[in-house]
Amino acid sequence: MYVSIRSIGNSRGIVIPKPMLAQLGLIDEADLTIEGGALVIRKPAPPARSGWADAAKAVALANEDEPLLGDFANEGDEDLMW
Repeated sequence: MYVSIRSIGNSRGIVIPKPMLAQLGLIDEADLTIEGGALVIRKPAPPARSGWADAAKAVALANEDEPLLGDFANEGDEDLMW
């Protein structure tokens, strides 16, 4: 699709048609990169570890949070004072 580059204050920009935004699932934010001489617009990646807290709660509620290796001691642990 051909679009014009417009003046926006001291900057320049393009207007992305609403159907294209909807197709990409873009609402308020986008991730812009330049790849191989092309401007690429993507949906932002979710923050690292997003959803981990909810997943951990679900595992605990399902009583599936037993240690995989069980309890084991290291050599010399009996000599430690806590």
